[in-house]
Amino acid sequence: MTSEPAVTSPVASPLAAIALKVAGAIAILSALLDFLILLIPPNLTNVQWQLATTTQFVDRGIVPLIGIALLLAGLWVDSSIGRVAQPKSLTTDLRFWACALASVLGLVYLLLILLHLNAVRLSTQTALAQVGTEAGDAATQLQQRLSTELSQQQSQLGTLLQSENKDLLNQAIQSGQLPPDIEKYRDDPDGLTQFLQQRADQAKQQIEAQIGTRRAEAERRVKTEAWRSGVRISVTSLLLSAGFSIIGWLGLKRLLSLTRSA
Repeated sequence: MTSEPAVTSPVASPLAAIALKVAGAIAILSALLDFLILLIPPNLTNVQWQLATTTQFVDRGIVPLIGIALLLAGLWVDSSIGRVAQPKSLTTDLRFWACALASVLGLVYLLLILLHLNAVRLSTQTALAQVGTEAGDAATQLQQRLSTELSQQQSQLGTLLQSENKDLLNQAIQSGQLPPDIEKYRDDPDGLTQFLQQRADQAKQQIEAQIGTRRAEAERRVKTEAWRSGVRISVTSLLLSAGFSIIGWLGLKRLLSLTRSA
């Protein structure tokens, strides 16, 4: 006794084609709308706007790529089951416009690499200049503060050394604020000035070393962030450009060959 062949539902393929085309069209339209909103309002002279816009363009680039792939897959299913007649011209063929859009986006994402790298370069230069300015301001403030403190200490120590109350001087020596041989400057104001200047210079060197360390760390952090952003966005944009270009150019080439042979 022979078994009867399984019956395939004729609704499966058309339903799959509709689902693929609808999902693809929605993904493409939502992505294009998203891109349009990102460009409004345009601020092409603002480097930070360029960075933010190119980054978001690249991060959302997979959506239209998947949408175009789904749309073409749905159109292929329609064509393979004979549900839709072959268009007479390319302008009425939805596959042509999908491939043309893919080709345009491939070029756009290729140009975004250059735009993003240039924006990263300009942003890095601005950030490094800002770090240098802040370090210079900190050094200037340090110089002013030390100069003021030097004058105050010279006046206070002069008064303390000339005072007949030895307890205050002894307390400062015992607490480590002053060296034990500070009394030798009692009748030597020039030596006291030189002593205080040496202490101020030591403090200045220590603080300047801290400022230099912080500046180097800030510059290294800026360069690291720039390198990460440049590499990530450039590589991702290059992959998207390759994906769109392959789909677009191969699709257009295929459609043109079919049109000529028809």
